[in-house]
Amino acid sequence: MGRVEGKVALITGAARGQGRSHAVRLAQEGADIIAVDMCADAKTVPYALGTRDDLAETARLVEELDRRVLTRVADVRDLGALESAVADGVTEFGHLDIVSANAGIGSFAPAWELSEETWQEMIDINLTGVWKTTKAAIPQMISQGTGGSIVLTSSAAGLVAYGNLAHYTSAKHGVVGLMRVLAVELAQYGIRVNTVNPTTVDTDMLGNQAIYSLFTGDENATREQAMEAFKGLNAMPVPWVEPVDVSNAVLYLASDEARYVTGSTHVVDAGGTQPYRFPHA
Repeated sequence: MGRVEGKVALITGAARGQGRSHAVRLAQEGADIIAVDMCADAKTVPYALGTRDDLAETARLVEELDRRVLTRVADVRDLGALESAVADGVTEFGHLDIVSANAGIGSFAPAWELSEETWQEMIDINLTGVWKTTKAAIPQMISQGTGGSIVLTSSAAGLVAYGNLAHYTSAKHGVVGLMRVLAVELAQYGIRVNTVNPTTVDTDMLGNQAIYSLFTGDENATREQAMEAFKGLNAMPVPWVEPVDVSNAVLYLASDEARYVTGSTHVVDAGGTQPYRFPHA
């Protein structure tokens, strides 16, 4: 029997990257999936976001595991679209037990050089979008009376500061604050709320020319050159973790193994948030 057998999980940002990985990992352990993604680019982001084809591929991978999946194109900035996705999912599957509020974007500049549009889009998606996801899901979870688990995707940048990421760091710190309040408010209903706080993860948010250039100072830097620069962020000599490393943390927090774990920041950072680290050779 799987660790989340018979559960239904809502996952935002599910078209690719961590969201797809979470969908597949939870399906491997018995969950049915409501997979949501906006399937469009964001104006201020220097890389392409997931597409409808990507979301369809996530669905295919879940179905390949003999689990059911419902896909919906919805922007986390649109509360009505999220509420419709939840309602459709409950109509299809009967209940909602797990929420992975994962959708997020990345962009980079010194704080004083960020445009208002760049700041606002980051906050709207990475913080307000997380709140709207929970707002859409919580009433259903409370009405069921069966408890549940909400996992918000924060970041190592939700615990420590990173240069060139004032807007991202602010949003991810905000996600941790939101999690702590929800953990207090929802404990009476048996609904647990936690964050995952990963270091750099090998997804498209990281694997693009804009990031390679930022970390190396070379506008033509290769992935291999950037890997060496990324290692400096972590105590362990790795440039990043894999999406499944974060998915395993989400799975644990979603499962009954974590039945009394709430209000916690679950760090998957290869030691990156430690204040003192030996330099890598």
